[in-house]
Amino acid sequence: MTTPVIQDEPVRHQLFVFRREIEQEFRSILSWWIDHAQDEQYGGFYGSIDHHNTIDILAPKGSVLNSRILWAFSAAWNRTQHQPYLAMATRAYEYIVMHFADEVMGGVYWTVDHAGHPFDTKKQVYAQAFTLYAFCEYYKASRQELVKDRAIELYTLIERYSYDREREGYLEAFDREWQPMKDLRLSAKDANEQKSMNTHLHVLEAYTNLYAIWPDDGLRRQITRLINNFLDHIIHPVSHHQILFFDEHWHARSTIVSFGHDIEASWLLVEAANIVSDGELIIRVKKVALQMAYAAARGLDFDGGMWYEQDSATNLWVKEKHWWPQAEALVGFFHAWQMSSDNIFLQHTLNNWEFIRENMIDTEFGEWRWGVLNEASGTDKTIMSWEDKAGLWKCPYHNGRACMELMKRIDGMVKS
Repeated sequence: MTTPVIQDEPVRHQLFVFRREIEQEFRSILSWWIDHAQDEQYGGFYGSIDHHNTIDILAPKGSVLNSRILWAFSAAWNRTQHQPYLAMATRAYEYIVMHFADEVMGGVYWTVDHAGHPFDTKKQVYAQAFTLYAFCEYYKASRQELVKDRAIELYTLIERYSYDREREGYLEAFDREWQPMKDLRLSAKDANEQKSMNTHLHVLEAYTNLYAIWPDDGLRRQITRLINNFLDHIIHPVSHHQILFFDEHWHARSTIVSFGHDIEASWLLVEAANIVSDGELIIRVKKVALQMAYAAARGLDFDGGMWYEQDSATNLWVKEKHWWPQAEALVGFFHAWQMSSDNIFLQHTLNNWEFIRENMIDTEFGEWRWGVLNEASGTDKTIMSWEDKAGLWKCPYHNGRACMELMKRIDGMVKS
C-alpha cells in the first residue's frame, strides 16, 4: 500500500484532530453497549432496543447481532487490553455456544427467543460466516484452542454444504438439517436467489480472519477463489459497482447499486489479497478496489453523507442515509487515499465524518442513530427514530470497526 507522505501541516493537524475524535467516539460506542445491551434476566444481550433506549425484553435474539458484539469487543480488547471489553466478549461467546450453536446438526441458528430457546433454526450462511469471523477474533483475545477448533468446524460446515463445487461461490441458506429451502432471503427486501454479493463478502471477511490464525493451504485456495468470484462475476467490469444477486449459474438477478457495500468491499478485498500474499492478485485487486472507490463516491451527497441505494435500471434512488454505509465510507475512502494519494478521498473521509457527527451520533440517547432520510425539499432531514438502536442488524460492528481501522491506519502513518 502506498502511504501518502504528509508534508502539509494543515493535513497533519486535520488527522491529529480526526484521530482524537474517532477514539473518543470509539469508547463512547462500546460504553453504550456495556451500559444498555446486557440482559441480566435471561442472559446474553437484548434482542431489541429502540431509538430512545427502551428495551423490548421479549424480542428474539439474532445470531448476527451476537456474533458482531463478540467480534467488536474481542477486537477492542485486542487493541486496548481494557478488561471490560474482554468481559463483554466472553459473555457473547458463552451465550453463542450455549444457545445459538446447534450441537446436533452443527452451525448456528438464525434466532433464538428471548429466553435463549431455538426460534428460527435455519442455517443462513451469512450468519455462519459472522460467527466464524467472531470466533477467530475471540481466539486472538482468549488463546483458547477450543475457540479456534469451533472456528475451523464452522469453516468445514460452510465448505461442505454451501460451497458450489461445480460453479464455485457459496449458496445462501439451508434448513436446520442443511437441506435446501425455498426462502433463501436474509431479509424481506432481499431477492430470493441462490447467491448474493453480501454473503460472499462476509464469507471472504471471515476466511481472511481465519487464515490469520490458521494458515491452511486449502483455506488459502478458497480465499483466492472467492476473490476471483468478485473479480469475474460480482464486480461489474464497466460500472465498477457490485451486482447484488445471482442465480446458481452466476446470472445477474439485480440492478440495485449498494454504495455502502461497494466501498466496504473495496478495502476488504485488498485485505484478503494481502493475506494470501499473491503479488499478481494484489496488483489486480488494488486496481479494481480503486475503481470501486471512485464509483462508490457517486453515492455521496453534498453534505458528505452516503445514500443507501440506486436502481441503475430505473435511476430511482433510496434517499436514506443509514448508519453502516457511513461507517464503511470512513474506512473505504481513507483506504483509497492510502492506496492512491488522491486527496479527494481524504476529503470524502473528513466530509463524511462531519456528516456523522452532525447526524448519526445520538448525543441524547447514545450510540448512532439508524439513519436519516431526506424530505421532499432535498435538504430537510428526518431522523429514522422508528428503527432500532440495537437489534437483529443494528450493532457495534460497522461503526466500532471503522473507528478501530482508522486509529490503526493513522497510527501506522505517524510511525512510518
